[in-house]
Amino acid sequence: MKKKILSIALLSLTISSFAQDVTKEDADKLRAEADKLKTATADTVKAWKFGGIVTVNAQQVSLTNWAAGGNSSISLSALINVFATYTKGKIVWDNNLQLGYGTIKQGSNKKWWKNDDKIQITSKLGHKLSKSWYLSGLVDFRTQFADGYNYPNDSVYISRFMAPGYGLASLGFDYKPNDHFSAFLSPVTGKFTFVNDDKLASVGAFGVQKDIMDPTDSTKYIQHHKTHREEFGAYVKMQYQTKVMENITFQTVLELFSNYFHNPQNVDVNWTTLTTFKVNKFISATLSTQLIYDDDIKVLRTAGDNKGTTGPDVQFKQVLGVGFSYKF
Repeated sequence: MKKKILSIALLSLTISSFAQDVTKEDADKLRAEADKLKTATADTVKAWKFGGIVTVNAQQVSLTNWAAGGNSSISLSALINVFATYTKGKIVWDNNLQLGYGTIKQGSNKKWWKNDDKIQITSKLGHKLSKSWYLSGLVDFRTQFADGYNYPNDSVYISRFMAPGYGLASLGFDYKPNDHFSAFLSPVTGKFTFVNDDKLASVGAFGVQKDIMDPTDSTKYIQHHKTHREEFGAYVKMQYQTKVMENITFQTVLELFSNYFHNPQNVDVNWTTLTTFKVNKFISATLSTQLIYDDDIKVLRTAGDNKGTTGPDVQFKQVLGVGFSYKF
């Protein structure tokens, strides 16, 4: 684009500087060439669409002689959700970046504890086949910024950057009847789990192969652990977004994955929602939720009949914040 703009400037300078030394026909040709370059540059800019929302939230609770009990607390969180979409002819290229981080300090505890942490990058390239159908390829990557702990035990980490990290590469068909809804259907999907930490990988965290020791010799390995895991199967991703009211927007994403070669009936689920309540230009509230189920991930159950045991279970997270918001 810089080259095009430079060319336009040079042509314009040439026309204005040497108009007296060239014929009218030559000048018209130069002007026509400049107009073509201007149009091409404008079309390139017009093909891209950018937008998103940035929020910074804070909450403070102070209790003094509070008969009902509880803890004073301070919490801070930030959320960035931005997109860039390229549309030209039959080509559509959707890109999305989501970053989130939150921390909280409770009562007399001097430490700040993490309560939200997310990095996700998604890119989808499609070629239009008909009015609502596209042949598309999708790649997705997600991980976290900082170490995670089973609080109040903050001395032994249970997750960290790229432990886990999730990658996904998929080829399929995208159904987009309008600007509000899309459904990506793929029978050919590779899913990758990374645990780039030997301490976590050695115990099989997040479904990777753990160390297997010889039962007769505790120093002898039958199989060493792996820091990655590959799966192949079918993948579905459905997205919906709408303006509920003048100042309320809602968007949700549901992802389903089935491994063809290992318990295909146990479908992995990742369901997220984000609701934004706009007060004015800079103040808003956000409510985000995430539900995960993956039978390859063992969690410490904190509720229900199996409380205190370890095994696959539904993971759920909710984050509610009020604070500064900028939407573009």
